[in-house]
Amino acid sequence: MSLFTHRAYWRWSAGVQFARLPATMAPLAFTLLTTATTGSYRLGGVLMSVYVVAEMTGAVPVGRLLDRVGVTRGLPALLLLTAAGFAVLAFAASAAAPTAVLLALVLLPGATAGALSGGFRTLLADTVDDALLPRAISVDAMLLEGVLIGGPALVALLDLAGPFVPLAAMAAACVGAAVLVPRRAAEREREETGPDVPPVGVGTYLPWLCCAFTVGLLLSTIEVAPLPLVQRLGAPDTAAPVVIAVLSGASIVGSALYAWRGKTGDPRLFLGGFIVGGLALAGDFGWPGLIASVAVIGGCTGPLVAATSVNLQRLLPKNRRSAGFSLSFTVQACGFGLGSLAVGVLPLWLAPVFGVFAAAIAGAMLVAKPAGAIGTTSVTS
Repeated sequence: MSLFTHRAYWRWSAGVQFARLPATMAPLAFTLLTTATTGSYRLGGVLMSVYVVAEMTGAVPVGRLLDRVGVTRGLPALLLLTAAGFAVLAFAASAAAPTAVLLALVLLPGATAGALSGGFRTLLADTVDDALLPRAISVDAMLLEGVLIGGPALVALLDLAGPFVPLAAMAAACVGAAVLVPRRAAEREREETGPDVPPVGVGTYLPWLCCAFTVGLLLSTIEVAPLPLVQRLGAPDTAAPVVIAVLSGASIVGSALYAWRGKTGDPRLFLGGFIVGGLALAGDFGWPGLIASVAVIGGCTGPLVAATSVNLQRLLPKNRRSAGFSLSFTVQACGFGLGSLAVGVLPLWLAPVFGVFAAAIAGAMLVAKPAGAIGTTSVTS
């Protein structure tokens, strides 16, 4: 079956985009909310930090709970709890609740949202067959770029109607995602959740978790530092969006080519691209070097994410997939956070070197793996 006429996939895709939307809206939504209600934009940043910590802390245990109760049963409940959390937070802010109350209330949507990506990724394994999986993940990566750009833009538009409207929209997006979660027969649900198969050793997953960490680490070096990168070249601040545009555009093109090729591919090739791009970024070779390095990193991002995801699915037992994928997304988020910290405390030329180092370690871990273990399955459109 062609992916582009696969109705179940597009239902899944709509659901996961709705589920992702609140996370992309949250930074600006929290800032605008607290600025309007308390006069402090800094409180919005603190709320976002607490939200992210709650996400990362709850991702694996809540993902394990999803595995136990069944993803199609547990995921709608998690989405509705997340929606309720955003709604309660908006109500409390409108009632001028103390800062401590707002910080406590943001924990609920944060803790429940942490496992949403892992839950939806688990559903994808049952939505498309193995042959279509690489292409499905690549198309999803392209759509994700649109959500990342559209989330903040939607907040800015909705804020014109009031500072509480963006949070209401975030809650509505979660409800919409819950409606789109597919309902399967009880027989299949029981098959998915039991028996409890013990996972393989952590060392088996480690190379793929290192790949996920590398993606977050090196991407954050670019996404957090477009301004200093162009300032290093003596360019005006208005040139900073060019860096992000090249990164996003290259990521979309890379994912499109990967989807068109229709094979899992060898992640060592994409890790090599990260190493070359990171070294060029650190080397300061002027505008040609900056654009080329960002384009290479962006072009390798989607394929590396897809290859990592496909190989993780092959290793994870069915009754551990939500927890496993949630762990992968959390590791990637940790990489993003550490990369952001590196940009803030290290010389600009040194920050990309950590991403290069992580890519080299991940590649070294995969060197001993035979090509068949990494996967080169082809697909048809």
